Order: sequence, then C-alpha cells, then structure tokens
Amino acid sequence: MNYIAEIDIMPLKELLDPQGKTVANNMKNIDLEGVQDVRIGKHIRMTFAADSEANAREKVETACKKLLANTIMESYRYTITVNG
Repeated sequence: MNYIAEIDIMPLKELLDPQGKTVANNMKNIDLEGVQDVRIGKHIRMTFAADSEANAREKVETACKKLLANTIMESYRYTITVNG
C-alpha cells in the first residue's frame, strides 16, 4: 500500500531560532505590527510504500531520527495517510 507522510520539523523551543528572530523583527517593515515570535522549520512530504500503517510509521520514524531531523536541536511530528 502507498502512504503519504506529512512531516513538520521545528527547532526546539529552548533554542534560539536566528532566522525566525530576523523575520519577526522585520515584520514591522511590511506593516505587520504585534508579531511577537516567529519560528522557522521544515515541511517534508514523503510518498512511499509499506505493508501496513504500523510499518509506515516505523519507516517515517527511522527517516526522521536518522536523516531528516537533528533530534538534539529539532523536534518533529507527522501524519500519515493512505495515498489513493
């Protein structure tokens, strides 16, 4: 069966996000007042085959832990849906 994983990877809340801070500080330059915080991360869509939903979750966990996310500095969450 084919699955789609939608994965969001974000810097941990405890860590500084310099890119997000720069964006937040510049919101006033485009007339967006009141923006207090911006965090910038990654969104990944992965299409793949797996025997079951449990196997699909296992594959996504492996991809996140070993390649997609630096778990020392980032957290991740995902949803999995059947493709088709």
